[in-house]
Amino acid sequence: MQVQRVVLNSRPGNNGEPSPENFRLEQIHLTSDLEDGQVLVRTLYLSVDPYMRCRMNEDTGAGYLASWKLSECVDGGGVGVVESSRCSALTEGDVVTSFNWPWQTHAVMMGGGLQMVDPQMVDGHLSYFLGAVGMTGLTALLGVREKGRVTKGANQTMVVSGAAGACGSLAGQIGRLDGCAKVVGICGSDEKCKALVEDLGFSAAINYRSGDVSARLKETCPAGIDVYFDNVGGATSDAVIEQMNKGGHVILCGQISQYNKDVPYPPPLSDKTQEILQSRNITRERFMVLSYMSKAEAALFELSQLVKSAQIKVLETVVNGIENMGVAFCSMMKGGNVGKQIVKISE
Repeated sequence: MQVQRVVLNSRPGNNGEPSPENFRLEQIHLTSDLEDGQVLVRTLYLSVDPYMRCRMNEDTGAGYLASWKLSECVDGGGVGVVESSRCSALTEGDVVTSFNWPWQTHAVMMGGGLQMVDPQMVDGHLSYFLGAVGMTGLTALLGVREKGRVTKGANQTMVVSGAAGACGSLAGQIGRLDGCAKVVGICGSDEKCKALVEDLGFSAAINYRSGDVSARLKETCPAGIDVYFDNVGGATSDAVIEQMNKGGHVILCGQISQYNKDVPYPPPLSDKTQEILQSRNITRERFMVLSYMSKAEAALFELSQLVKSAQIKVLETVVNGIENMGVAFCSMMKGGNVGKQIVKISE
């Protein structure tokens, strides 16, 4: 069988910005002769995510993340359907997902490394297994619950940076459902601001590319900020932390503004920001969803119910074709997506 796959062609240059040319499309021959325990899968959807930028480096800077190797197939979150099986737990037609899915149109994988999923959990929107009812949704839900200390009736204000992205768009909605009196999103365009307020129920949204973020935060959060879901880091986060209340909580989820720079993760804070955190007793602990996988099954069921009942709305940007993986990834890194960036590989 002839299949297409995407390999890492080169690592980003000195400026650190990835380009579609860092990826290369190849044709390979895939044997359909399976060994015991293996399955042949057809890829339906692939995910591109900010953390993948770290995997493009020779050293990811994170012990739990392996670097992608030059001229080898790239991998990440994927969902597909079993076409043939020599694994007792999986049969033809089963829908399966994995965090280490190769960027290929078809693949031979070990059945034991795949998780079977029920399409009814997402009302047939199988791409949601890579977003709202997958690792992204878990990150948003468990991040808010484990690190945000949201309390119903406490009149808390939450700010979310990267608010129109895959994780931020969910985190803000979860904060609102869990009892925040006000949820304010920070994002990079007026179109995104409109989607946050009109479609997702955010109280207000700030376009960091136009106007003074600090001034807009003062307008939209007159009582200060109690919970900050941080996806971006850098100057935006400094501006938010400056207006946080005593005893507040920073959910340190991502630092996308820093991923193209040669700095450790999490990147160091300025002395001023560090002093604010200490003097106001604000917690800022790195959140890693992999540390909470014992809670994943119950959380995914809850996310499924919230999505199916439309209490959480899902935003997606879908690009077609495996040949566009590199383009989709680079667009997402520059904020070209609204909600989860997905690449559709086959029907």
